Amino acid sequence: MTLRDIVESLPAHVVWGAEGFAEQKVCRVIAGDLMSDMLLSVESDALMVTSLATDQTVRSADLLGASAILLVNDKLPTPEMKRLAEGIGITLLATPMPMFETCATLGFLIGTRHEH
Repeated sequence: MTLRDIVESLPAHVVWGAEGFAEQKVCRVIAGDLMSDMLLSVESDALMVTSLATDQTVRSADLLGASAILLVNDKLPTPEMKRLAEGIGITLLATPMPMFETCATLGFLIGTRHEH
């Protein structure tokens, strides 16, 4: 699944996209609001799903090797968060959907992409 697939399948929009973001592969989803728990995983080609719209989220995503952050619950990034994401090259997406519905939909999308 690519970030383009996610944007087209969820009600999501691109807040900021790194160069070539649309074709970036997403093989795993790491979701939560407790960064210390999320940092237990190191997953390249991962999508971080969270409602924490802070620059610390971007720093954590960078440590994890995540290629993108999806903010849920209609959250929008702070200007500092957006600037940091641009500087590091991490794509920022946002959706009005709550965390559970977002993760359930992403799980379904990843599952159907692997079946074909």
